[in-house]
Parts: sequence; structure tokens; C-alpha cells
Amino acid sequence: MSGTGLNLGHLKTLCQISKSLLGGSCFRKQARQSSMLGFFRGRSSFSSTPLLIATPSRALIDETITLEARFLPPHWPVTVSARMRSDEGDLWVALAHYRSDGSGVLNLSRDEAQGGSYSGLEPMGLFWSMIPAPGEREGLRLRKKNVETPYTVQISLLNEHVASHDRDGQELASVTLERWYMAPGVRRVEVREGGIVGTLFLPQGPGPFPAVLDLWGMGGGLVEYRAALLASRGFASLSLAYFGHKDLPGPLNEINVGDSYLQAAFELLQDHTQVCRDRVAIIGLSFGVFLTLRMATQLPINPRCIIGINGPIGCVNEPQQVDGKVVGFGGSEMFFSFTESSCVTFKDVNKPSVIPPHLKAQVENLRCPLLLVLGEDDWSCSAVEHGDEIEERLRAAGKAHLLTRLSYPGAGHLIEPPYSPNVRSSLWTAKPIKVMTLWGGHPGPHAAAQEDAWKKILEFLDCHLRGGD
Repeated sequence: MSGTGLNLGHLKTLCQISKSLLGGSCFRKQARQSSMLGFFRGRSSFSSTPLLIATPSRALIDETITLEARFLPPHWPVTVSARMRSDEGDLWVALAHYRSDGSGVLNLSRDEAQGGSYSGLEPMGLFWSMIPAPGEREGLRLRKKNVETPYTVQISLLNEHVASHDRDGQELASVTLERWYMAPGVRRVEVREGGIVGTLFLPQGPGPFPAVLDLWGMGGGLVEYRAALLASRGFASLSLAYFGHKDLPGPLNEINVGDSYLQAAFELLQDHTQVCRDRVAIIGLSFGVFLTLRMATQLPINPRCIIGINGPIGCVNEPQQVDGKVVGFGGSEMFFSFTESSCVTFKDVNKPSVIPPHLKAQVENLRCPLLLVLGEDDWSCSAVEHGDEIEERLRAAGKAHLLTRLSYPGAGHLIEPPYSPNVRSSLWTAKPIKVMTLWGGHPGPHAAAQEDAWKKILEFLDCHLRGGD
């Protein structure tokens, strides 16, 4: 067997690895069909051929991956790098420096990085620390456009400590991972019914399921990846477009839907045959927080619970009304200021003190539990100040018990599912001129906030949608 580079010790290791891959998460069926995907034999001049092992090699985006290198010389310097293409084809990269232990083994869940994109004990650091590769387009933000395909991540084990992302080091071993937002069996259904524009994700099985209405912010369009992941965790989820989508009425730069649209979307989800109609929640990010609060406190619907992530209590623009009914939340006028780095920020222009009282959600009418997630380094919204006012008004109404508040130092505006790379700023618009917007957040604290917040969001939903009455 010497000509193949394998010995009996290697074969025993391969058998153990195959067994571990077969016991993965919701992707165990695929792992059975391709049990060898978790590792590749590397090429080097070492006396033993290094192996890089990933467990599991196919997983949901919010699941942790164990990366381990074996058959290295003791205390040997190596670099572990990650490379991935976005749906638009842009290259994202990260790398970290490590040393093997006295047995020639490196385990990223046990060993600390000594430099590179991050330092310290960060088992998922290669994923959350990714940045656009040198030479890529300016202002990139990583967002999954096609949730029916995975992110494919190439992990490489490089000889010695490599300083750059151009892979100028000797590759000792590599492994290819798949990171999914949709679990096997989740169904994606486009919704264009009664004027509603959205995408419904249904978990595997007949149901009925608890459900979540998913609202994003003023970036507009139809953002599906959080709803897909929620469905992968057992919640029927409707991602709703309300702004900036070609199938909605009016110009793309105006919100031309109002209360009746939001109520109809909630009721459409509630009335679905595979949904538990009395176990429906609403989650909102950014401007979606205001809409979530408004729906729960001013519309004739009864969500079981609501979640708000870094958003305002009210709307700066006067809602449009026809025959006494709200039909649109403001026109095309946008309010912002510029930072010293010439980035747009909305933080100072949407403070609670700026919003007229009659344009704020009537949170004192809240009848269900509310989870607030706040990033203390949010530069797109004065999220902490809005959280303060929401808490004060609930306390004054004798409803402080309905509020659960999570506040994260160093976290920015875009608190998303865990292990997603955060960008402090990104391109907001390219027409008529290129404008960058500042989101805030520092890599390590923001990553920790995303991991903790997602865990507590799922626990909150489990408690109120699956718990007893």
C-alpha cells in the first residue's frame, strides 16, 4: 500500500471518519450516499500524508462544523483558509494561523488561532470572519439569493503560516463543505395571491406547523434566507415583500402598501391548511420592526408573539391615507446623514425624539410577548434608544412582563443567522451616484451576538409557539 500513500493507520482513521459522517444532522441521508465527502488526502513531502476532516461536511448554515487536521508533525505551523463564491460570483476569504499539538493533531474546536482573520478559540471563525477577497467589487454584502442551493466552501490546510489570501503556500490537504439554508424536505412556494408578494417555506411533513411572518427593512425586495432557515427549524415561514419589488404597486422607491396589505399577509399565513392558526409570530428587522409593532398593537390580528431586531418604534414619513385607511408608509424621500468616511447613516435622523408621537406604534396596546434584539454599535438605527422608549412605555402600561430585551455591545445593525460575515459598511445604492451605508458592528462581538441571539430567538419561538397555552 506504500505506493498509495495510505497505511493501516490511515484506513482505520477513514473508517472512523465515515462512521462520524453518517451520524450528522438533517443531512445524514446525503452523508450516507457520499460518506467520503468530509475529507481529502493531501499532497506533501511529509512522511505521513496529512488529512483535513470536516464533521459534518453538509450542514445548515446555523450548525457548527468541527475541523480537524491529522498526521502533521508535532507543534507544526499551519494555516487554515476558507474560500467561497457568493451567488453573484464574488470571492469571499478568511484564514487563520495554528500549530498542531504534540501528537500532530489540530482541532479548531479545541485549539486557539494565533493570528490571521481572527485570534483565540473560535471554532467557526473561518466562516464569520470572511471578507471579500482583494480586488473584488467595492461595498459587497453577503446575502443568499438562491436558497435552494448551498454555499460551497473550500477549506485548505496550508504549510506554515501564510500571510495573504492568494494561497501562495503549499496545500497539504483540503475539504469541500456545503452550507445550506434549506434542510432536505423543506418546500419553497412562491406567493402571488390577493396582491400579496412573498415566499412561503413549509417544513417537511404534513403539519400543521407553528408559523412566522418574516419582515425585512428598507433595502426592499424579497429576502428569503431567514425564512428558509426558520422552516428548516420546523416553523412555516412567509417572507413578505412590501417595498422595492416589481410585483408590488407603484414606484420601486416608495412603500405603496399599508395596513390592509400587512393584515392580509398575516391572515393568508394563518389560514394556510398546514399552519396552526393560533400559533403565528411576526419577526422584523430594521424598518420591519416598526411594521411588526404596528401590526401587533393597531391591527385586528393576534400574533402569539413578536420579535424585533434593531428597528424603530415609528416612521419618520407621514403614512398615506385614503378614506381613513393607511395605504402606504411614506413616499420616496429618504432621511440620512453622512459620516466622516462619507458613508450614509440613518442613526441620528430616526431617533425616537425625531418621530412625531402620532407616527409611533402604540406599544402600550401590546397583548403578546415581545423579544427585542439590540446591537449597541448599530449605525443604521438608534436601536438602543428605541428599545428604551419601548421598554418605558410598556412599563408605564403595566406590561413590562411582556418584554424580553437582549442587548449586545459591539454588535451592529445586521444581526442575522449565526456565522454570517458582518460587513461594517456596504453599497446602499449606485444610482444616480454610488452611496455606501454604515451598518456598524465589530467582527468578533458581532459574531458572538449573532450566535447568541439566534439561539434565543429559536428558544423564544419554541416557548410561545410550541409551548402550552
